[in-house]
Amino acid sequence: MKQGRKVSAIAVGLALAGITSLSPVHAQQADEEAANLERIAVTGSRIKRTDMEGPSPIQSIDATMIEGMGYENLQQLLERMPATGAGTFSTRNNSQDSTANGAAAVSLRGMGPDATLVLINGRRVAISAFAESITNSFVDINSIPVSAIERIDILKDGASAIYGSDAVAGVVNVVLKKDYEGLEINAGYGGTTGPSYDETTASILWGSQSEKSSATVIIDYFNNSTLGADEMGRFGTANQSPYGGMDFRSSRGYPGYFYVDGVKTIDPDCPEDSATASGSCLFDYGPFGLTIPASERVGFIGQFDYKIGDETTAFMEVAMQHNTSEAGGAATPLDEDAGLTVPGTHPDNPFGQDIEIGRYRPVDAGARRWDIESDTLRLVAGLRGTFNDYDWEASVQKGRSRSEQSGDQSQGWVRVDWLQEQIDLGNYNPFGGVTNPQSVIDEITTSLVRRGESRMTSVDAHITGEAFDFGDDVVMMAAGVEYREEQVSDVPDVQFQRGLIFGTESVSASAERDQYAAYLELSIPLAEELELQLAGRYDHYSDFGSTTNPKIALRWAPSDEVTVRGSWAQGFRAPSLAQVGLGPSQKSVFFVDQYRCQATGQDCESLDYNIEFAGNPNLDAEESESWNVGVIYAPIQELGLSIDVWSITQDNKIDEQQFGLVYDAECNNQDSTICVRLDPQQGESLGVIQKIFNTYQNVSSQKASGVDFSANYSMELQEYGNVRFNLDWSYMNEFEKDGLEYTGEYGYPEHRWLFGTTWSKGAFDANLNISFIGEFEDTPDIDFDGVLDFEENTSRTVDSQMLVDLQFGYNYSDNLRLVIGSNNLLDEEPPFAIGNGDSDLYGYVGSVHNPRGRFVYSKLTYRF
Repeated sequence: MKQGRKVSAIAVGLALAGITSLSPVHAQQADEEAANLERIAVTGSRIKRTDMEGPSPIQSIDATMIEGMGYENLQQLLERMPATGAGTFSTRNNSQDSTANGAAAVSLRGMGPDATLVLINGRRVAISAFAESITNSFVDINSIPVSAIERIDILKDGASAIYGSDAVAGVVNVVLKKDYEGLEINAGYGGTTGPSYDETTASILWGSQSEKSSATVIIDYFNNSTLGADEMGRFGTANQSPYGGMDFRSSRGYPGYFYVDGVKTIDPDCPEDSATASGSCLFDYGPFGLTIPASERVGFIGQFDYKIGDETTAFMEVAMQHNTSEAGGAATPLDEDAGLTVPGTHPDNPFGQDIEIGRYRPVDAGARRWDIESDTLRLVAGLRGTFNDYDWEASVQKGRSRSEQSGDQSQGWVRVDWLQEQIDLGNYNPFGGVTNPQSVIDEITTSLVRRGESRMTSVDAHITGEAFDFGDDVVMMAAGVEYREEQVSDVPDVQFQRGLIFGTESVSASAERDQYAAYLELSIPLAEELELQLAGRYDHYSDFGSTTNPKIALRWAPSDEVTVRGSWAQGFRAPSLAQVGLGPSQKSVFFVDQYRCQATGQDCESLDYNIEFAGNPNLDAEESESWNVGVIYAPIQELGLSIDVWSITQDNKIDEQQFGLVYDAECNNQDSTICVRLDPQQGESLGVIQKIFNTYQNVSSQKASGVDFSANYSMELQEYGNVRFNLDWSYMNEFEKDGLEYTGEYGYPEHRWLFGTTWSKGAFDANLNISFIGEFEDTPDIDFDGVLDFEENTSRTVDSQMLVDLQFGYNYSDNLRLVIGSNNLLDEEPPFAIGNGDSDLYGYVGSVHNPRGRFVYSKLTYRF
């Protein structure tokens, strides 16, 4: 390859990746720099290369860009990116036990967190101890401090042939800061201008370099306060009917309803605006939730190198993170399954006879709260070096993620057996929504704990270099082997397992596996301008078996200005350990019990019911196929343009059956063992649903396709400074799942883009970022019967949203830098949404739109 073409490729790669501002250089200087270039590792390939732009599309976000966006939370940063913003999992409104409270994940292309592989310095890390949505395993990106990040590479291409399982939609590789010299101290503080919410950050970066060794240490601190749902106005209530939405208040009310002589009877003191036609007393649990839970994170990262000889270096990475957070919801929801009764002798019983409690909520015991502690530990040790012009590396890694959720007696955890005792003694009054004495509350509440742990041990070795001559050039290669052991456990409190803590979703899981793999990658120069990448990987898992996945990619540079790239790959995702080893686990969903409504005239509103899951050890791996075709155009060094057309198909996907289909098949049968009902009351044919059993199977498929466009332009304004413009735009052409087309439907906008401009002059600089999320259709299940019907029906439209971020920086001296800025400068509210009757109940789509409001911050950096 010619020297000039090398420089052009590097310029294009850097321009499109946004790694640095590019300034014009003379051709002679460029040729001299190219001659001295070292081969470096690039995300998406194991082969070290001299240019950044390979056959696969990569978006890079460096530390300067991260600072310019103003976020100290990786989840908030990545949800602004067009390719990663759809389907991210965060802490917002995350107050259920079926989710990983206090954690966050990233999802590429809206394919889900379990289809996106997250790496740190190119290596896998231990998954979160708690799964999201019961069984979706993921890497908790909240355990990665933003201050420690050198850059984030987003590989927007299937990469199982390179990295193995989970790289279905692509890879997010977080590269940590290294080889630093000196000492840097950072401190920051910010808060919202509306509801009271603030964040505090601090970090220390220290590094030392010598001829034989290097060390880089980062200590990071992050703290945010609670943003309670009770501070959110219309976004903090489950009754959205005044705003044009649904009334999702719970039928587990305060006061509630009872069965008197077998007849459903509402509490006489139920407020008129809470009573339903079928005799339920609704309760607004919304204000008791946590829109953003309080959290505190302290972390340590150390990276150390030591030259043993001229060609061998020992290295070690150590990372420790301690996170505390909270989660919670409204008071314990009770229903008929609790089996609570009130004797006729109870002094407050208005009916004067033995009765059964139907649905009730002991609000006087307080809202339920979890205290969450998570600890992650990562240790990597190894050797790297050169041998006969080959680069080699061998390492061992130990990783652990441990989480504990605990609640004490003051945090609203009611035991139903103790509650029954106090009712029988006449001490606890369940009528009229009264507040019982604290001495009685102390007798019905308990302490409990949920513990989870994820462990990973891995060993890997690889080699890269020139394989053999090929004409006038050489074929580059990379080959390696890996071995990995994983274990996960999620153990709820024994009181959960005995059914004494009622109405709270619970999860349990226990599984382990080992896996080994071998891979080979070749870079073949078919011509001076044409590179062929071939890769293949064999993986064997102890539980589901083996899989082999290939990748083919081409990179053609017909001129210094134009580069064409294309790739095709097969991929896979191994069943998560939670999906394999899940114990009895529950979540609640709102829907209308149509069968009971038609048969008895009861429960004709959308009410919350329990769905119970269990693991399936016979699951197979998910399979995928992806392709990407793109063109890069860089007519001048200051301008870079790229466009990529992509497609991902995922088959054999593990998913739960739509509970609506299970309902249709089973719930019109009082004796069904799948849709379990309580005994019907006198004169009725169907009782109240106790629970619906469901499981996970290889039953699903999904396909996504679209277009990505990127543009970068730098210009000098002479005495007015330098300006750089960046645009990343993603258009989703198709998102099909189980035969349903989701594009433009709930949570799947067609358009997302992020525009940024950076200006600098002397000691001053400014960053303006504008992010756009397109419109999409509301309410995927319009009649809330558990069956998605958005293709047959048309709902209202959730409006598009545009957010503006602005930041100013001033370098007071070579040592001191001050930054002030605002995210969501115009204080835009999330667009109104009726919701999906499941996770989005508060008038907006929590997985897409952030309700935080305007956030103003300042940061101070001092370098010694």
